[in-house]
Amino acid sequence: MNTVSSLLDDSWRERYRRISALNIRSSIYDVTNQCNLRCRGCFFYSSREHEAASEEMDLQKWHEFVGNEKARGVNLAILIGGEPTLHLDRVAAFYQTMPTYCATNGQIKVPRDRFPDMMVGISLWGDEEDEKVLRGKNTFAVSSKNYEGDPYTYYLYTITPKQLGRIGQVIRKIDDAGLKVHLQLLTNDEQVDGYSWTEEKMRDVRLEMDEMLECYPQTVISCKYYHEIITTGKMMGRSFGWSECPSVTELLDSRNPRPKRLIRFTRWASDLKTQHRCCTSATRDCGTCKDGAAHMSWVMVNKREHLKSAKDLQNWIEVYEMFAKLYRFIPW
Repeated sequence: MNTVSSLLDDSWRERYRRISALNIRSSIYDVTNQCNLRCRGCFFYSSREHEAASEEMDLQKWHEFVGNEKARGVNLAILIGGEPTLHLDRVAAFYQTMPTYCATNGQIKVPRDRFPDMMVGISLWGDEEDEKVLRGKNTFAVSSKNYEGDPYTYYLYTITPKQLGRIGQVIRKIDDAGLKVHLQLLTNDEQVDGYSWTEEKMRDVRLEMDEMLECYPQTVISCKYYHEIITTGKMMGRSFGWSECPSVTELLDSRNPRPKRLIRFTRWASDLKTQHRCCTSATRDCGTCKDGAAHMSWVMVNKREHLKSAKDLQNWIEVYEMFAKLYRFIPW
């Protein structure tokens, strides 16, 4: 029977030891139903989740809620929306209590005197042309000025099929701004014409993602195994989908048999009571979901399946390291 010790040499065992001690327990929180953009393809609005619950306006209740979440065992708060920076007092309720990650479109700068080391992930949906089509403006022009050189910020670059052959131009701009970048793929929830993936385009984008990792190893926070998983939707001969996804809210998870899943994971609405189905939306077809965090988590909860060989286990370690870096549990 293979074991971690039998499969890894000293250097890989040390890398494994570093991540195995983290015990990450995350949940996702809608800070607000409001946003200063309306992006075509945003699952929050396309699924009408912004209408699922009214916002809790009492700041004291936010502080009480966060305290209860910490007591529930959560040690990573992932803040989404809407746009979290529209309500920084609510963001502060999390930041003052536990490790916090804020997903933002970058149009409002997080004040670093108030949140000096909070991880910030800026959404980016392509180059200027794609951003104008899908988001109505060139968001990079604003966000890059707001966060240039910030050591606790990276771009979450959602690659579209239209970006093939042009990904390097975007990453070069991010590198010039002194920032890191993580790669994921667009799920075309609103069926915007020309923005859907084909198998051929998936093969091509995987090669291009691998090339970017080789060309910008200090800028691109990723690994080739993750590129394989997210472009093929397969891991160890299994296909990603509803029966496999680990990022389903625990109390709403009625699957039988239940797959390996994130412990105590919950996606909370902004009323602090309503729970959403999963890390994206109940209207999304899980068979077409390209959410990067969901695919990373899928790998992470399936360690035992990666004990088949040294290479398989090393792949698992690299994905776990990538996740830990993105949420600043370990350094870049």
